[in-house]
Amino acid sequence: VQLGESGGGSVQAGGSLRLSCTASGPTFSTATMGWFRQAPGKEREFVAGFRWRYGNTYYADSVKGRFTISGDYAKDTLYLQMNSLKPEDTAVYYCALVTRVVVGAISHESVDFWGQGTQVTVSS
Repeated sequence: VQLGESGGGSVQAGGSLRLSCTASGPTFSTATMGWFRQAPGKEREFVAGFRWRYGNTYYADSVKGRFTISGDYAKDTLYLQMNSLKPEDTAVYYCALVTRVVVGAISHESVDFWGQGTQVTVSS
């Protein structure tokens, strides 16, 4: 499985960006996919999760109400719509795939496949 991300960039605070992650190779109907982010000097943290079979979503408190995760089944593509961006959202964002159903937040240790990461920079 390979995960390819796109959509990162630089925006001013209050702006919006949409990240995309396309999965190639074997797909898993029971998979859970999600987004993590890592800011300089900080650990990688969970942002949002999406369960393919049921369409359930889960968000970190820091992004709840501002970010929306969704999936396009026909394109095997995961999206993260980010609105009302803040400087503290600045980080490298990583797409992640877990080959089983995950309830709630995805732990770093449970991820089976990672994307290469895409930079998001929010200026004040």
